[in-house]
Amino acid sequence: MTHFTAQFTVQGPDQPVPASLGGVADLSCHLSPSMSAENMEVRWLRSQDSSVVHLYRDGQDQYAEQMPEYQGRTELLKDEITVGRVSLRIRDIQPPDHGQYTCLVQSSVSYAEALLELQVAGLGSVPAISVEGHQDGGIQVLCRSAGWHLQPEAEWRDHQGKLLPSASEKMSQEAGGLFQTEIAIVLTEESSQKVSCLIRNPRLDQEKESTISIAELFFPKDNPWMVPMGVIPTLLVGFIALFSYGIWRQNR
Repeated sequence: MTHFTAQFTVQGPDQPVPASLGGVADLSCHLSPSMSAENMEVRWLRSQDSSVVHLYRDGQDQYAEQMPEYQGRTELLKDEITVGRVSLRIRDIQPPDHGQYTCLVQSSVSYAEALLELQVAGLGSVPAISVEGHQDGGIQVLCRSAGWHLQPEAEWRDHQGKLLPSASEKMSQEAGGLFQTEIAIVLTEESSQKVSCLIRNPRLDQEKESTISIAELFFPKDNPWMVPMGVIPTLLVGFIALFSYGIWRQNR
């Protein structure tokens, strides 16, 4: 969104600016028509409360009014300030950086501003898969991953890439606004014994994956020796009774 004045306008990108956690984001902003902004005041603000993210005035960067959260992380790109480009670079992107920003440029006679949006997204840890034990006639397998921004999507797939139903799924938010996900599946001898856990960030369209393969011998099953072992005590009792009867007859 651009606000017009009599002398110039301030323009920014029409689409949200994507950024990854820990990375660098450049918020572009320029004057139209092209003119020097060297002797103008440039304010980058958080739109919700007009707090100062970065301030350029009197030909210098001013840090007295800057929000503590951005100290040491911002830079006004001045390479093209003589043609009206006053873009802001933010380093070491954090979850709270997500949101709307205002680029405000003021001359001695007028001002204009533009609204921009920064969309922060981040990939979490590689999924950790663990075998939890036997459950419901199968083996319960658990997949955990943490450090995602924003809320991720989690799923199980077989070796052919087919989606598998999960037994349970938990999503929790950690300190700093990052998400942790936990998804479980119960594998049976009849089901696919090699499965993959995929955790995806839908905004970045990127994912992390881990795979596990469980040998057949670990699945619970009826032991073929269980029936004979049940018969042996009966046969043994009968044999002892028959043998005792024979001894008794012989003694008589």
